Amino acid sequence: MQAKLRGMAPTSRKRQKRTATPPSTPHVRPAPTPAPGAVPVPADSSTRATRVLSWLLQKLPPHIREKALDYLVLTRMDRPIGALLLLWPTWWALWLAAGDFPPLKPLIIFTLGVFAMRAAGCAINDFADRKLDPQVARTAGRPIASGRVTPREALLVFAALLVFAFVLVLFTNALTIKLSFAGAALAAIYPFTKRYTHMPQVVLGAAFGWSIPMAFAAVTNSVPPLGWLLFIAHILWSVIYDTEYAMVDRDDDLKAGAKSTAILFGDADLPILGILMATFLLAMLFVGQRATLGWPYWLGLFIAAGLFGRQLWQIRARARDACLMAFRDNNWLGMVLWIGIALALAVR
Repeated sequence: MQAKLRGMAPTSRKRQKRTATPPSTPHVRPAPTPAPGAVPVPADSSTRATRVLSWLLQKLPPHIREKALDYLVLTRMDRPIGALLLLWPTWWALWLAAGDFPPLKPLIIFTLGVFAMRAAGCAINDFADRKLDPQVARTAGRPIASGRVTPREALLVFAALLVFAFVLVLFTNALTIKLSFAGAALAAIYPFTKRYTHMPQVVLGAAFGWSIPMAFAAVTNSVPPLGWLLFIAHILWSVIYDTEYAMVDRDDDLKAGAKSTAILFGDADLPILGILMATFLLAMLFVGQRATLGWPYWLGLFIAAGLFGRQLWQIRARARDACLMAFRDNNWLGMVLWIGIALALAVR
């Protein structure tokens, strides 16, 4: 009977004290598992791209193959998304400057130049971050940080790629050649800005977007207001996607003393990103109006707005993997806008 009464007694309304949930340990996607004897790659390498590079180099002698792969990883050939984020705005500019499909010569020059300058920028970036990268989980496996490439070798790679890009520019006109010196300076300066300012993403946007005025100069021998408007819009876009990327490393960067917009924005990062996204879309609306683009462009801009909305939803909890996914989502956004521009120019 007593047992029955105990069973019928009301349960205490006092809540049990919750044990504090320990902060989630930073999750970084493990690097692709290398085959026996293969060169290790950074944690953020693309598995597919790494396999392609390994397949392309498989016929080389082992010691040459390992060094070649190190150089390719140094220049981020194992992560092609960075080159694509630079390619799309360059193609926006080429198509808008030409008013249709651009001439083949500048299209080839600027497409090759995109990959060369992006690779050069990555080499000088790793040189600048050679003491910082070993302290960050995502970048500790990079070639300089892990000791597989020396800082001197990285400088030589940077210089060689810069020379190659400059040779490409020599096939354009005088204005484009003059503008290229500013582009090279921006590419060299950017990696060092994260030590002195919380807004290195703005410098990155200017460096990545300098191909826009150069493309207009190469096609039209001038840089009209449309070109500078597109350049400003691109800076906004690069701040958006590189802030999402910096959110992946925010905790490690704070410990290492690096600076970024992700650290500057702090807890206000999501609303500020939302404002930047709206401002970018407004700038691209002005681009469409000034270029008198038709419905395919406006459809592309509408899809871009939807992609931004999805990114904000993805990073709402600020999880590392989600922030990296949102960053990669910008590849599709850039492609959608280019398709919209190309189709709008083709049908008018």
